[in-house]
Amino acid sequence: MNVVDSSCWLEFIEDSSIGNEVVPIIADVEHLLVPSIVLYEVFRKLTAMKGLVYAKGFSQVMLNAQVVSLDSALSISAANIGQKYRLAMADSIIYATVLQYDAVLWTADKHFNGLPNVRYFDKTQ
Repeated sequence: MNVVDSSCWLEFIEDSSIGNEVVPIIADVEHLLVPSIVLYEVFRKLTAMKGLVYAKGFSQVMLNAQVVSLDSALSISAANIGQKYRLAMADSIIYATVLQYDAVLWTADKHFNGLPNVRYFDKTQ
């Protein structure tokens, strides 16, 4: 299973080199998980950048995958993971989802760099 975090979804939308790296991951919807917080972050950013119509249209792409909702068990796991790895709330929820499903996280967010199950892309290179 794979999780593409908000940073890589936005790179995908911008058709960047990082975005091109995650194309096969995003295309494999049978093995793609979308934490609901990622859906929120991407939708919010796209609404600001490209407008509501674009954001609504693109969200349909994300909804082709399995959306993982935040429930009580995932919330408690995320809180523990946030303390352990010193992650902010959204990042904790994303990473808890990755660990719960034994998935790989595809990210350009430096907060995840070096953590287990993470495929990190350095945007400065």
